[in-house]
Order: sequence, then structure tokens, then C-alpha cells
Amino acid sequence: MGRAALVAAGAATLASAARAADATAAETAVAAAVRYEVKIVAPAPLDALLEKNLDLLRFQGNARIDREQLQRLVRAAPEQVKALLATAGFYTPQVSARLDADAATPTVVVSVEPGEPVLVGKVELELRGFDAPARDGEARFNTRALRAAWPLHEGARFRQADWEAAKRNLLRQVVQTRYPRAQLSETLATVDPDSHRAELRVVLDSGPELRFGALRIEGLRRYPEAIVRNLNQIEPGAYYSEAALQALQSRLQDTGYFSAVEVSADLSGLLNEQIDAAEEAQPGAAKAAPAATVEPVPLVVRVVENKRKNVSAGVGYSTNTGNRAQLNYDDLNLLGLKFKSALTLETKKQTARGDFYFPTTPEGYNDSIGASFERSDIENETTRIETLAAKRAWGTPLLERSITLEFLNENKSVAGAAASQSKSLPLTYSLTKRQLDNLLFPTSGYVVNAQLGGAPLPLLTDELFVRGSAKFVYYQPLGKSGTLILRGEAGVLASKEKPGVPAVYLFRAGGDQSVRGYAYRELGVQEGQATVGGRYLATAGAEYQHWLTPTWGAALFYDAGNAADSVKQLHPKSGYGLGVRYKSPVGPINVDAAYGHAIQKYRLHFSLGFTF
Repeated sequence: MGRAALVAAGAATLASAARAADATAAETAVAAAVRYEVKIVAPAPLDALLEKNLDLLRFQGNARIDREQLQRLVRAAPEQVKALLATAGFYTPQVSARLDADAATPTVVVSVEPGEPVLVGKVELELRGFDAPARDGEARFNTRALRAAWPLHEGARFRQADWEAAKRNLLRQVVQTRYPRAQLSETLATVDPDSHRAELRVVLDSGPELRFGALRIEGLRRYPEAIVRNLNQIEPGAYYSEAALQALQSRLQDTGYFSAVEVSADLSGLLNEQIDAAEEAQPGAAKAAPAATVEPVPLVVRVVENKRKNVSAGVGYSTNTGNRAQLNYDDLNLLGLKFKSALTLETKKQTARGDFYFPTTPEGYNDSIGASFERSDIENETTRIETLAAKRAWGTPLLERSITLEFLNENKSVAGAAASQSKSLPLTYSLTKRQLDNLLFPTSGYVVNAQLGGAPLPLLTDELFVRGSAKFVYYQPLGKSGTLILRGEAGVLASKEKPGVPAVYLFRAGGDQSVRGYAYRELGVQEGQATVGGRYLATAGAEYQHWLTPTWGAALFYDAGNAADSVKQLHPKSGYGLGVRYKSPVGPINVDAAYGHAIQKYRLHFSLGFTF
């Protein structure tokens, strides 16, 4: 063997020996690690506080804790316990910690006698600068409400977390309206362990009272300023309000014109004034600076515009209307208006529509005009409808209202009967009220929609009629994971003759959002080989949802209802079954297997949410 080979072999032997030594050292360290138990003897809820924060428990099971380090943790435990108990309002506890090394598993016993809790004593809440005189007809700032809302009254338990929260909440109430530059200039809690009392002192300086000034818009390039100005309900001279800023920002985001919106008050000029005043008031100045008159702060809207034109396409499937392909084209500034159009091709229905939307008016009205064409072939009734419509909508997502004037030209053919044509000029008022805990995934509250309309005048109308309808959904929590959902819908149409009334204004039932277990609009009036709409509608349903995980749930439901030409003929058809629920990012996805009792068949239903 050569010399180089001997050197290499020696190096390999040394490396192997080093690895063996490291392994032996690691085994020795593991062997030296102490496994121990911790027993805390303290009244609830203090025991939970200690179990969550005590180092003895945090390092339990750590392979690097040897007997010497364990002894250090035991010696440090009493002081750590006292510090933790002080945050809960106990400043004179009796604490001991001992290690029982003779037990089969070494056990650390921490005993706590918390003593008397510290209570709030004298409270000094000083509010400076809030007494500025109000203008004629304006209310002064309600300092009485601030004092009444202070939660730590004399005799209350003093806890550090409550003390910090009380200060934050006091400041938050002020900076959100009128005084955004307010600050806590002094906060002091003096605890006397002997008397078990904590004296509190808080000094809140208001800073200048601010009002909104003129509106300044930044970022507009393609779209008119009226889009922003018409939605702005903040008048120059109005008190500063974060809620007003957030409301305006939300309204602008909902227009669809902008990919980003920021609404704020420009406080930079005010800050410079404050700095200059402070510098002039420094010791040595020739004279004290006079109180500065604060000008209204500009209201600034910064936007990033969405691209003007957008084309999108998609495919899908609905258990109501079958396969679907859709093409959308939008233009945010066509002839100075927002234009939205869609071509939808489904197995049972084909639709083309285009709508122009005017900018929201200063009074909050959203006006639109549009045209559409729809062809449908459902239950052997084929209809073709051309529509021209003008609509005015207003309100909020909690209370929406609209009024729509339409001109409809309809061609209808029913299997086994002659084709017919009719025209109509109906006017419809609609109201939707939502009272829900969550608009996307509701578990409590209700939604109600009511419509009243018709064509009562012989103007471009073949058959005069009046129509009313209402539907609701009610949510009631049951336990921690369950929800009861009740649904109902009713409608009535009054006319001298039924022929001539547009098919879309008659009533039919069945489908994903109606009586499950039956095909889309399968329930109605039998006319030859077809099912057509009736004058009356009544449906109802009850569903119980149980959430197995935060996103997956199961449902049990029962639906019943029908449509007919008279109340006596409204014989309800029932459907019932089981379903699966999934909380997707765009809303709840519902998959239901339903049995139609009247037709003795099973049917699968798929839907996204339940909204109107």
C-alpha cells in the first residue's frame, strides 16, 4: 500500500471515529435529558393562564433540559407566576414551587394562593380640548357619552388586558370622528397592594377639530368625474368621519370602474401647521404663538381605473337548463356610459342581452336601459321574447328597490296547439330586504323579496293584467353546527283572459331553487302535451344543514308546491332528499339528491347559493 493510500485510510478512520464520538455524545445528552411532569394547584381560571404561559410547561419534553436546567426553571417559577397573576389583577399572591424528585417521574408542583384581587379605585378621566363652541344648529361633541362608555368603573376588577383595551377603545371612539389627531398624553395606573386598589388616570387631548373640505380626485384618465362626484355624500364643512370615508370607498369600489380605490382626508397640511406652531412656541420665542385656525382638510379620492374593454367566456352546466356556454363583452365608456352584454347558450334556453348603465345620480339612483332576446324550450312550451327595458334602482344591499318599464313582444308555441303572438308594456316595482349575519354565508336572519306590477293600460298591450309575488328565506341557527332554513314563494296574476299575458309573467314551479325532485318548471298547468304557466303559485320548503367541518356540511330537506289556474287546483307536489354543502370562495355550493313523490323518480340538483 502506498503512502497516499495510507493517508487516505487514516483520514477515513479518523472521520469514522469522529462520527462515532458525535453519536455517543448525542446519546449521552438524550440520556441526561429529564422527563418531568408539572402539577399546578390554582383556582380556575388562573390555572389555565399558568398552563398556557409558564416556562415549566413550555419547555416540557425538550431534549436539552437536564436536571440542572430544570432546577433553574423551578427556582424562577414563583416570580414568573406572580408576574402572570398581576395581569389578571392579583398582586399579593402566595406562590411556591417544589420538585418532587423521588417520584417515578420527577414532578414539579406549583401551588398558588392568589389572595384578594385588585379593584379599581379612583378614576380620573380628563378630556382636554373637546369644549370648542359648535356652529349654529350643530351638536357639540358628546363627552358625556365618552365618560359613560369607559368600562373600568370604581369597584371593577383591575386586569392589565382590560386596562389596555379601555385606553384603545377610548382613543378609537374619538379619532374616528371629528378629532383624528387626538392622542393619549398621559395614562397611569397606580396599584396599592396593601389596599388592593388601583387608581387610574387618563388624559386625552383632542387635537384640532377637523372638517372636510373640497373634493380632490386623482387617477382618472378615461372616465368622467361625475362617477365619483355623484357618489360623494360628504359635504364640504361636514365633520371628519372615518365611517363616511369607508362608505364612499365602498360605493366607488362597487361601480366596477376601478381596480383600486383609496378615500382619505389629506392631513399633511394640518400636520405641517402643527409642527410650525410647536416650533414657534419653543422657550425663547419672542411671543407665544396664537392659536391657529384650522382650515378644512381636502377630501382625496385616489383611483386606479379598470381597463375600458373586457371580454370573457366560460362554460358550465346547470341541472335546471343543461349545458351552458357564455360570452361576455363589457365597455366601461361606450357613448359615455357603462355597457354590459352577454350571449348565453344553454340546452333549454338561449339569451342575448345588452344594457347601458348611467352614472349614479347625486340622489343615489342607478338608471339603465337595455334590450334582450330569449328563446326557451321547456316542458314542450317554446317561447321567443324580445324585450326593451328601462330601469331605475336605488338603496343598499340591505334594502334594494327598483322600478322597471318593459316592452315585450312574445311568440309562443305549445306542442299540439297553434302558435300565438302577444305584446305587453308592464311596469313592475320590486323590493328586496336583507337582514342577515353574513351576506355570502348566512346562518341567521332573513331575505324577503316582493314584486307588484302589470300592464293595466291598453297601451301596446294585448291583455291587461296585474301581478303580485313574494318570496322569502329564513335562517335559524340550531346548536353550534346546525342551521334551519325555511323557504317560501307565492304569486297571483289577475287578468280577464290568460292568452295574451306574457309567459314570463305566469307561474311555474320545480327545479333547483323551487321544489326539488322535479325538473325545471315541470310543475304547472297541463295544456296538451306541454306544461305552461298558471295564474297562482305556492311553494314552501324546510331544510336542516349540519356542518361537519368549517367548509363541508350535509343537508336534509323537504319541499312542496305547485302552480295552477285556480286556488282549488293548487295541489302541492312534494320532494325530499339529502344534500352536500360546500363553502366555496364565491358562495355555498349545493348538491342535492331529491325524490319527487308525485312522479316517483330521483333527481340530482346542483346550485350555487340561494339569493334573490
